[in-house]
Amino acid sequence: MGVVLARIDQRLIHGIVVTQWAGATKAKRLMVVDDEISQDETQKTAMRMSKPAGTGMSIIDTQKAIHNFSQGKYDSHNVLLIVREPKTLLQLIEGGVQIPKVNIGIMFDGEGKTTVKKMVSVDEEEINDLKAIEAKGIPVTFHFVPNDPEESLDTYIN
Repeated sequence: MGVVLARIDQRLIHGIVVTQWAGATKAKRLMVVDDEISQDETQKTAMRMSKPAGTGMSIIDTQKAIHNFSQGKYDSHNVLLIVREPKTLLQLIEGGVQIPKVNIGIMFDGEGKTTVKKMVSVDEEEINDLKAIEAKGIPVTFHFVPNDPEESLDTYIN
């Protein structure tokens, strides 16, 4: 099966992902792809403690994810892919990872960012990356929790 949903969520693994998105996507593997976090054993240990029973978890860097997907390692898994930044998804897609849909969850405010929706702030690079993903034919939606209505990217970002 591979990736069933990619979610941009700067909190990565947390309650909403574990209790709602994992079930809604029928994920059998939660995969965090982040070059920095993948090297931080403390954060990796904390995330693994919240993993639902019966669900696999990978916390890997971008190049390892591209390699593993290209080798078919996750072909029999329903993978919920979680990243902090749109650029990571763009790198995965350009590396050949098949992503059916991108869900924007939480993107924190910061320097040079504009708040476009509650819990979502973006800078120019992130806007360009999101538009580039969508230009590749991959739907990009705002969707905080599964029961909320999905809103298209162009609802808030033109």
